[in-house]
Amino acid sequence: MRSERYPIGACVLLALAACKPATPQALGTLEWDRVTLPAPVAEKIVRIDVREGQQVAAGAPLLQLELTRTQSQLQAARAQAQQSKDVLSELRAGPRVEAIAQARAALAAAQAQASDTRAYFNRLQPLGRRQLVAASEVDRARAAADNAAAQVRSAQAALLELERGTRREQIAQGEAAVAAAEAQATAQAVTLDKLNVVAPRAGRVDSLPYRLGDQAPVGAPLAVMLVGEAPYARIYVPEPLRARVKVGDAVRVHVDGRDQAYAGKVRMIRSEPVFTPYYALTGKDAARLSYLAEISLDKDAANLPAGFPVRVEFGDGRGD
Repeated sequence: MRSERYPIGACVLLALAACKPATPQALGTLEWDRVTLPAPVAEKIVRIDVREGQQVAAGAPLLQLELTRTQSQLQAARAQAQQSKDVLSELRAGPRVEAIAQARAALAAAQAQASDTRAYFNRLQPLGRRQLVAASEVDRARAAADNAAAQVRSAQAALLELERGTRREQIAQGEAAVAAAEAQATAQAVTLDKLNVVAPRAGRVDSLPYRLGDQAPVGAPLAVMLVGEAPYARIYVPEPLRARVKVGDAVRVHVDGRDQAYAGKVRMIRSEPVFTPYYALTGKDAARLSYLAEISLDKDAANLPAGFPVRVEFGDGRGD
């Protein structure tokens, strides 16, 4: 039986190829930046303007919630703000001239009453000392005179308060009430505006969890959008490879089911390790921790959908 012999050069090349280290790589999935639009209030959906998967521009209407209740709350808040403004204007204007004149007339009446009661007491007091009238009658006259004098002092204080005008503290309280009422009205106006849900950025409508007529609870996602010029790869870098990867590194991204390799760049890598998900476990790396990283892609990957498995290659295999 004749033995076959191989050239020495071919054997050397085969040996070098067998010893050449594999290109460092990491696994993950293709993702898009997501924008979630939550429900500002618990109102019924009365109109839906888009469908899932539709491409929309920034500011395009997506759906609308019922407006009636929020519009009424806004009207009430604006009425309260106007009332607070009117009260503040009244405080700044101070007392009316008619009110001051009325206070002066009340003071004059109190002074006349005090003069009359004091004169009656003065006439009755000598008769009391001679026991020509009962002592209780004298006491009642004295009490009436003292009460009339107190009424005079009260009327004088009321007139002085009007003449001095509104206190600075009252005006400050009025200004604070106006500011609070206007802030409440502004908040209601913002809420009303949010009932017309529009796209905050250009992108694709990924999900509309609720249908026409549904009433989503506050904070529930009314729409989820995929935004950005291209997707990115979310990968898990094995611990032995972490020291060689840094932000800005150029990489090659292979998408499952596509022959084309896409150019990418490391835009983020975490400094703390995480447990590797099952789909990124490969060989001896299965028992190791990984570092979450994100790879930005160019515009030529703009048509790639989210969720596809990806494999990212770092460098050319030379190094450690």
